[in-house]
Amino acid sequence: MIKEVIVVEGRDDTVAVKRAVEADTIETGGSAINEATLRKIALAMERRGIIIFTDPDHAGERIRKIVANRVPGCKHAFLREADATKGDDIGVENASPEAIREALSRVRSEVVGASEEAQDQIDWEDLIGAGLIVHPEAAARRRFMAERLGIGYCNGKQFYKRLAIFRISREEFAAALAELEKENERGE
Repeated sequence: MIKEVIVVEGRDDTVAVKRAVEADTIETGGSAINEATLRKIALAMERRGIIIFTDPDHAGERIRKIVANRVPGCKHAFLREADATKGDDIGVENASPEAIREALSRVRSEVVGASEEAQDQIDWEDLIGAGLIVHPEAAARRRFMAERLGIGYCNGKQFYKRLAIFRISREEFAAALAELEKENERGE
């Protein structure tokens, strides 16, 4: 049984999560998340903690931001887009129980109020040097790094913020970058 309450988008996501693990969920009802649902999430955070587990798409990211801004200190689980895609549909409901368990085993905690301190660890220049921004293959490189670090795919600016929010160390960053470079060498 997972101690925290898992925040998902809809009923089908709850069904998929419960096929994979024993857990309680709160459904946001999609991106039109209402005040009552946000209060319920805040109460769950206070009592048990929450894990935000939304679809790896634009709408899912929007919900993740709304909840995280309203309820500080959330934990986050990220599914790889490839694990959540069935045909043209992207969502938690499409993921296998194994992919859901893996995503939930790699939960990342937000560090409230520590983003300034953590930002000193990895800076914008590090991202440029790693080819994660301002590079022809930046999006693909960020996708690889985000999957390895378990922080979910996002644009360069959001990637930078997530490195700080989840306190990704220079060592974790360097190890993921080394894997990326090794993968690129194999592909050439």
